[in-house]
Amino acid sequence: MRKFEYKPPRVHSGELRTPVKFYEAEPNEGPLPGSNIQQDPIYEAWAEIDEVWLRDVELAKSNGTLSDVTVIIRDPLADFIPSNKHYVEIDAPEYKGQLFNVKQAQPDMQHKDFINVIAELRS
Repeated sequence: MRKFEYKPPRVHSGELRTPVKFYEAEPNEGPLPGSNIQQDPIYEAWAEIDEVWLRDVELAKSNGTLSDVTVIIRDPLADFIPSNKHYVEIDAPEYKGQLFNVKQAQPDMQHKDFINVIAELRS
């Protein structure tokens, strides 16, 4: 029989140290395509930011996903559900003035208290 050994969770509330803001895109008025981003954030939270791991850099370069980040936030339940219509701004000096398109939001299946939001740098 296999011995039980406690493994602490990879992410816990003490790791959420970076403030993030989520914005929603509004379509442009008139016939031209595109969208504008709302001035007021629709949701603010504390997050942990994961970038591409060093071992995955070559794979990320070949896939064109080198500028992707994973934003881990507490599950806001029904207050806010991130989707690909949202943008996220990371309030840290390293990410000053950069907006990220939300590509995918998925619950963390091991720890139901958190949501993983995968975002790419807005071009």
